[in-house]
Amino acid sequence: MNHPIEQFQHWWQQAKADPTLKQRSAVCISTLDAQGFPVGRFVDLKAADQNGFTFCTHLNSQKGADLRRNPKVAMTAWWDSLGYQVRVAGLAAEISRADANRYWQSRNRDAQLTTLACQQSQPLASMQSIKDELTTLGTHYQEQAIPLPDNWGGFIIRPLSIEFLTFAQSRLHLREFYQYEQGVWHKTLLQP
Repeated sequence: MNHPIEQFQHWWQQAKADPTLKQRSAVCISTLDAQGFPVGRFVDLKAADQNGFTFCTHLNSQKGADLRRNPKVAMTAWWDSLGYQVRVAGLAAEISRADANRYWQSRNRDAQLTTLACQQSQPLASMQSIKDELTTLGTHYQEQAIPLPDNWGGFIIRPLSIEFLTFAQSRLHLREFYQYEQGVWHKTLLQP
């Protein structure tokens, strides 16, 4: 394939169909913290299309703060059973509130309640305090929809480069590198 987003979508569809993978949409998002150190964590990839790669988060979390301060971001996917790795470098931008609400509505009720009960990345006094808050919120929202919180949304990574690695036991991996320049993707093969 000559378009990297199409190749990613093709690989991701294979990953989603693979029964041996438990976290088919998990990708590692790496940001730069306030001291300039890289910080990685796994998130659930929501979408991959011509606009970029979308994930959701607490906007006040460390990753949210990191991306608001410095939009440079890396994303890595590794689908072990398929032997596929994808590395993306790009710039992140917040998604619209309408898109955030659409993703919020797709979450299950327990995930919504947990999001309301927690202040992601903040110090935790006790796990019991969160459990108590979950009980209170569950009772409060028992008969109604859970609204989108102000501090929850998402980011879209607009890729500047994408590398696809097809793993080989011999370590003679196939590495396809795409660079986005002046509105066009340019493909180069890299040595393993």
